Amino acid sequence: MQLRWQLKNGVPKMARILIKNVKEIITMNKNRERLKNADLLIENGKITRMGREIEVEGELDRTINGRDYFLFPGLVNLHHHFYQALTRNLPDAQESELFDWLKYLYPIWSRVNPDAVYYSTLLAAGELLKTGCTTTSDHFYVFPKSQPANLIDNQFEAAKEIGIRFHGARGSMSLSEKDGGLPPDSVVQTDQEILKDSRRVIEKYHDSSPFAMQRVALAPCSPFSVTEELMIESVELARDYGVQAHTHLAETKDEEQFVLEKTGLRPLAYMEKLGWVGSDIWYAHGVHLNSDELSRMAETGTGVSHCPVSNMKLSSGAAKVPEMIKKGVPVGLGVDGSASNDSSNMILEMKSAFLMHRLVHGMKSITAEDVLALATNGGRDVLSQPEIGSLEVGKAADMFMVNSKRLGFAGGLYDPVSAIINTGDTQIVDYTIVNGEIVVEDGELTRVDEEEIIAKANSISAEMVKG
Repeated sequence: MQLRWQLKNGVPKMARILIKNVKEIITMNKNRERLKNADLLIENGKITRMGREIEVEGELDRTINGRDYFLFPGLVNLHHHFYQALTRNLPDAQESELFDWLKYLYPIWSRVNPDAVYYSTLLAAGELLKTGCTTTSDHFYVFPKSQPANLIDNQFEAAKEIGIRFHGARGSMSLSEKDGGLPPDSVVQTDQEILKDSRRVIEKYHDSSPFAMQRVALAPCSPFSVTEELMIESVELARDYGVQAHTHLAETKDEEQFVLEKTGLRPLAYMEKLGWVGSDIWYAHGVHLNSDELSRMAETGTGVSHCPVSNMKLSSGAAKVPEMIKKGVPVGLGVDGSASNDSSNMILEMKSAFLMHRLVHGMKSITAEDVLALATNGGRDVLSQPEIGSLEVGKAADMFMVNSKRLGFAGGLYDPVSAIINTGDTQIVDYTIVNGEIVVEDGELTRVDEEEIIAKANSISAEMVKG
C-alpha cells in the first residue's frame, strides 16, 4: 500500500543517539536498578551502552541533554480496539453495562471502512505514543460484510507509518444473534472466511525474529460471539504458525452466566476444554476468576491484560491483580476501548490501576513500582518479546522521557516512579523513542500530521454515527 502522506521529517530510522547525564534512569531490570546522572547510547535500534560519561567514537545523529529528565522503559499496552476511538463519548452509550453497550454500538461499527481503520489506528497509536507507550496490541474483530476482506491490513500500514511496535490481533465474530450470539449478522463472518484470512494475515505480516516491529496473534472475540469450532480451530492454527492467541474472558457476570448456561462450565474451564490455556495465550480482563482459577492460570502460564479504566467505566468489577502477582500469573496493562475507556492513555491507566487496587484490595496490596512493572515487564512477558520492557544493554531502544521541571511535579521529586503515576498536570511525555527512532519530541508526534489525523477522525466518526 502507498503511504497516505510522506513522513513529516527525515529523522533516520537507525540513528545513533546519545542521551547525556540523565537525572534518573528507571531501568526496570531484574533488580529494578535506577541510575542517576547517567548516559545511555542508542545504536541500530538497540541500547548499546549505559553508564557515566560515555565516550563515543564517530559521528552521532543526536545528542539529548537529559539533565532535567526522568527516563523510563517504553510502556506496553496489551489490549485495545483502535477502531472504537471513533465512537467514544457517545451520550446514549454512557450508562450501559457491557452487553447493552455492545448491542447499541454494533450497528455503528458495521459502518467501519478502510479509512476508519487506518485513521483510528493513527489516532489511538498517536495517543499511546504521547503517553509513553512504545508497544501495543490491538484486537480488531469487526469485519462488516460490505467492506473489503483485507480490512485489517490498514492497521498494519498505519502502525508502520506512525512508528509504534505493533502486535496485531486478527479478531473474529462468527456467532450472530440468529445463531444465539450477541452481534448482528452484518458484522460476522463464517468460520471458513475467518480462518482463510487469518492464515493470510500471519503469512503477510508476522515477524517472528527478535526485535520484530510487527507480529500477529489470532483473536476470536469472546465466548458469546464465536462458535466452539472456531475457538478450537483458531488456537490450533495459531500454534501451527507459532503465533499467540487472545480473547476476552471473565469480564462480566453476564458473560459468566452466558457461558454457564451455554456450556455448563465456568469461563476458564470452558477455555481449557477448548485448548485455550498456555504461555501462548492471554485474556483481556480476567475480572471474575476465583483463587483456584488464578492458580491454574499461573500453572499454565496463561496471561491477563488488566484493563482497570474500562472495568470501572462499565461497572464490570475489579480483577484480583495483587493475587495474580503473588501467584505468578503473567499480567500486564491494557487501555481497552476506546469506547469503554474513553482514551488511549497508558500513564492514566497506571494511575487508575494503582488507585483501584488500593481502594479494593487495601493499602499494602500494590505499590507504584508494582504498577510500572505491570506496564513494562508484565507486557513484555505476556507478549513473549523479551527484548522490550526494560532499559538494559542489548535490549530494544524503546523508552520515554519526562521533564522533571513541571508544575505538576513540583514539591514531589523524591521518587520518579511515584511522580509519573501519582502526580503531574499532564500525562503527555516529552520524548518517546521506539526502535531507536524519536517518534515523539517536545510532546508532538514526529512522523505524522496530528491536525490531519484529528480532522479525518472527526469526519469519519460523524459519518459512522449519523443515523
